[in-house]
Amino acid sequence: MSGKYDLVIVGGGISGASLLYTTAKFTDIDSIALIEKESEIAAINSHHTNNSQTLHFGDIETNYTLEKAEEVKEGAELLAGYLENYDPDREMHAKRSKMVLGVGEEEVDKLEQRYEDEGFGDLYPKLRPIDREEIGEIEPKVVEGRAPSKDMLALQTPDGYVVDYGETTKSFVEEAEEEAAVDVFTGTEVTDITPTLDGYTIETDAGRFDCDATVVAAGSHSLQIAKDLGYGQDKVLLPIAGSFFLADDFLNGKVYTLQMKKLPFAAVHGDADVHDGSITRFGPTAKLVPTLERGRISTVEDFLDVFGLNAAAFLSYANILSDRILLPYVLRNLVYDLPEIGRKQFLPHVQKVVPSAELEDIERAKGYGGVRPQIVDTKNKSLDMGEAKIVGDDVIFNITPSPGASTCLKNAMRDTHTLLEFLDGEYEFDEEAFRSETIDNFPRADESDDPKVVTPSADD
Repeated sequence: MSGKYDLVIVGGGISGASLLYTTAKFTDIDSIALIEKESEIAAINSHHTNNSQTLHFGDIETNYTLEKAEEVKEGAELLAGYLENYDPDREMHAKRSKMVLGVGEEEVDKLEQRYEDEGFGDLYPKLRPIDREEIGEIEPKVVEGRAPSKDMLALQTPDGYVVDYGETTKSFVEEAEEEAAVDVFTGTEVTDITPTLDGYTIETDAGRFDCDATVVAAGSHSLQIAKDLGYGQDKVLLPIAGSFFLADDFLNGKVYTLQMKKLPFAAVHGDADVHDGSITRFGPTAKLVPTLERGRISTVEDFLDVFGLNAAAFLSYANILSDRILLPYVLRNLVYDLPEIGRKQFLPHVQKVVPSAELEDIERAKGYGGVRPQIVDTKNKSLDMGEAKIVGDDVIFNITPSPGASTCLKNAMRDTHTLLEFLDGEYEFDEEAFRSETIDNFPRADESDDPKVVTPSADD
């Protein structure tokens, strides 16, 4: 196997697949290849059991600033519009109510301030404050068993998109493969990337590929490859593994709790599973692990390769983990995976959402959860809260912690513009057509029949 292409994309998760879709369908680039080391597309973090199946709009994620929410919002609307357009039968997604819940005077005050004073009510027209009575109408189990004297407020929206990112990834690839310019190679592992006078040579275990430009969208491995090529020397990874607990049908939609602004990890939330509304998933937890892929001991060596075992990396870890909020949080999360003990320790998080939940109602979701690489800046010895992108000479490296899946199409749109510059302006991007197929299909506030709640259908 070998070939010469204008563009080669390394990585068949949702980041690489969304770029393949965007460049194949909406540019006139002559030849594009996608290379994936697994035998199937979306086999690792994009698989539906390995992420929280949430489309993040920034409306109920209370650790987002208004500026970050504005950035995330368009990306989520692009993907939501794609799903509305390409998945009318809801095979890849479900749409349900979504809310962030405040309990007690302090949390209620925070939500009121966020909605009224910080501008979130203006930014999200479908977001609205609801009181205990209406919370109970939408999510009875959230109110049942809670002390009547407790203040309650929620910010609720019908835009609770629950997404099977694995099936969405496959959809992107299927749409792209309709174009003659596209080749997709699975079960093909990249062993080396070498710069050439006019692009890159990519060596794989199945042959050689030559290309004018390349994008590495290989999750945690993107930084590893970047470092091999001399980029990203001031960055290392803090790999965080997420786990989940399952319960019966406690919830109709998504219920978030308030998040701590210093933490880059999602607050525990509950939501009905994308394919089975009778199952409620709670999580994620956030456990520090020395691997780049969950459950694969072989990637410990890859982690050490990225880490570098140098003073700057160790000092950065020490500075981050000594934080009086982050360190206890990390230590607590180590317990949740332990048999029986973990379930007991996690139960209070479930009860914050569903007060009547008991220990026998929840079980650890075995085999669920992936690894999210948090980016560490070794110059500032700090976490880089957000997606990381390294742009080099005719190469882009995407390292995408949450909400990378939610903003995959926006990221693909940006990268497409950059790639056309790499390719000396020989090709064009029809952004108007791209938006017509994606964000133009997202239902706006004045198009919604009922802004209050979307309940799951029998098929969900």
